[in-house]
Amino acid sequence: MGVVFFFLLNFLLPAIGLNQTVRIGETGRYVVSSLPAPILRLIGDGLTKIDSDGSIIPDLASSWETTDKGKTWIFTLKDNIYWQDGEKLTSKNINYQFSDVTIEQPDDKTIIFKLQNAYSAFPAVVSRPTFKSGLLGTGEWKVSKISLNGSIVEQIDLVSKDKEKMVYKFYPTEERTKTAFELGQVDKLEDLFSISPFDAWPKVKIESVTDTSEFVAVFFNTKDNTLQEKNLRQALSYAIDKTKLGGVRATSPISMDSWAYNPQVKPYDYDPDKAKQMIDDYKKTNKLDEISINLSTPPLLLSKAELIANDWRAVGLNINLQVITTVPTDFQAFLAIFDIPDDPDQYSIWHSTQTSANITQYQDPRVDKLLEDGRSQIDLESRRKIYLDFQRFLVEDSPAAFLYYPTIYSISRK
Repeated sequence: MGVVFFFLLNFLLPAIGLNQTVRIGETGRYVVSSLPAPILRLIGDGLTKIDSDGSIIPDLASSWETTDKGKTWIFTLKDNIYWQDGEKLTSKNINYQFSDVTIEQPDDKTIIFKLQNAYSAFPAVVSRPTFKSGLLGTGEWKVSKISLNGSIVEQIDLVSKDKEKMVYKFYPTEERTKTAFELGQVDKLEDLFSISPFDAWPKVKIESVTDTSEFVAVFFNTKDNTLQEKNLRQALSYAIDKTKLGGVRATSPISMDSWAYNPQVKPYDYDPDKAKQMIDDYKKTNKLDEISINLSTPPLLLSKAELIANDWRAVGLNINLQVITTVPTDFQAFLAIFDIPDDPDQYSIWHSTQTSANITQYQDPRVDKLLEDGRSQIDLESRRKIYLDFQRFLVEDSPAAFLYYPTIYSISRK
């Protein structure tokens, strides 16, 4: 009997696979519809997908076209694609929902989106995975169980076509996520901004990558009585020693990997002497003895905010550092991590009409016009030229000090 058990344990079971479950810890509070994009892409596919340089390439759709310069978009589906329940994918069971778009399905392979206004970035919008119902998609991984606390997702269990299993567990803060790893509740952590205390653990594997899909920046309230002056905002950018902050340098609101990225914008390299001279000139012009600035930061970026505050103090500014847990509605300077849109269209973030998302309250007619043209122009090269100019003018005006692309870490047991 013992020989049989030894054979079963050491030869047969490894051959058929134990299908061990990998438990992964993630930080964030999500409802089902806002789960992180990498998880959604395991479960489902979009009509299109985003290539590494931000270009749009086919996914569920084999091709697409617009017949009226971006107001109507016609997608043709690939053949022989099936939902995870075995039903064939057709235009009629694709479940995109847009409040201001009319959807038509003239046949099983064609889906037409009719927009109220021309929008050249629409093919990027439908890169978001679509689901037949709930989270029933077309991806390699299928949802086997989802645990909710109210509407908040606490855990989602996935199983692959090869019967591998993954469980994602979500925690409200990075510290709580790390505690779950320390207690053995998860086997792996993803998307960490800090590796402490695991850099001192001998039996963990630490991997890192530069995340060029987001950047860290100080956003300035351009309507603030002090920071409405462009020269002072530029001085604040010059005063920051970006080399101390870590990560790969970011100089623009568009990702350095994007087809629309402009590498020739003003970089605001560290120049404390220039910053101090500009600040002294500002004081003299405005007849001020001193300048005080409140710098708000989430707890996650506190150590970076302290470095920035010290740099600003070194050029003669009074800095009050405030730790906040939500996006402030009223601030002077706000250090934050910003998720870069897949498409270079940043109308909602910088256009003067976007009072809710344009947190800097930035207004410039020239930039407004470029943003309007960029989302209505279909020709890719023409769009690229528009966004090159957009970045050049925006960075010159300095509604934000663009600092770096963060390094993110994954931690697993050896």
